[in-house]
Amino acid sequence: MASDRRLNYSVCSGRRAIGVRRAWSPAEAVIEYLAGQGCRGDEIVRMGPNAVVWRGATFTATPVALEPTI
Repeated sequence: MASDRRLNYSVCSGRRAIGVRRAWSPAEAVIEYLAGQGCRGDEIVRMGPNAVVWRGATFTATPVALEPTI
């Protein structure tokens, strides 16, 4: 199966990892995570290429390599 070039990103709230999302960019990973939790798009503010703020909390994403499961 061919790769679609998306990466896995670890989504963090502060220093705590809260999830992993597959996305085209770190910001997209965070926004998709928050949308999946029920956060409204008009409450999410982009703060850079890998960070957003939602209701005063900062969320970031960094690329991770997941171990393949067999």
